[in-house]
Amino acid sequence: MNFDDLVAVLAVAVAVPLVLAAVPVGQFAIAGASLGEVSSVVLLSLFFSGRAAAVGPKLLLLSLLGVLAVLVVIATLRIERSMWITRTLTRLADTSAQIRIRLSMLLVVGLGALATHLGFEAILGAFIAGAILRLVDTDAEHKHPLFYPKLDAIGYGFLIPVFFVTSGLTFNLSVLFSSAATVLRVPLFLLALLVVRGLPAVCYRPALASVPQVAAVGLLQASSLPFIVAATTIGLQLHAIRPANAAALVAAGLFSVIIFPTISLQLLRSSAKGPSTAPEQAPVH
Repeated sequence: MNFDDLVAVLAVAVAVPLVLAAVPVGQFAIAGASLGEVSSVVLLSLFFSGRAAAVGPKLLLLSLLGVLAVLVVIATLRIERSMWITRTLTRLADTSAQIRIRLSMLLVVGLGALATHLGFEAILGAFIAGAILRLVDTDAEHKHPLFYPKLDAIGYGFLIPVFFVTSGLTFNLSVLFSSAATVLRVPLFLLALLVVRGLPAVCYRPALASVPQVAAVGLLQASSLPFIVAATTIGLQLHAIRPANAAALVAAGLFSVIIFPTISLQLLRSSAKGPSTAPEQAPVH
């Protein structure tokens, strides 16, 4: 696992959109986007990993990785029953030791390295680490109110910028503008993202208040760049994708994280204002 892989793993693990988690729109957006990312990572690891192997053995290894994750959850929940360990973690959590943050980073890096060693992509280990952190401490926002803000600071303040800088350095801009056909693929891929990742949001209509909220969730789900960068990088290494298509995909992902969230926020604002008050009718004489 090289430096770029490590940055990508940590960025995916700590960049959790917690701001929207308290409202139904945010909950559906996070759940749908997470399901789409996890399933994509699993399929990418099974069929397009850098290590050639049959699908059967990979499924077995993936099952073993899942069993290991379950064992880690069970062991952590049992350890947390110890009052001495709980008091120690609480005492060291907000000191220079930053024990919860260090343990979280150890879990992310360890599972990322293990996933890579088993022939999967390191980003799969990051998703599993994030799921474990959520399962073992479901009420962390209230019991440890500084924990997630610290993770946000690491992710959005350092890892995400590093990830995008390294992605920009490897982005082949000259290939993107090498022909008109390549440039025209960008809106086509952007539309494909909207259809594949955004259209399933119509299933949320019975649970959401209005159509604009459904459209907003669909747009948020369709926003994707880190996975596209990782997938195109792997595809180029395996010679499974042409450089022109890779550049167009990354460009479409970049436009998706700029355009779709902006439109989504406008839809949510208009939905929050509600319908305008009908004009007062004149009294009937």
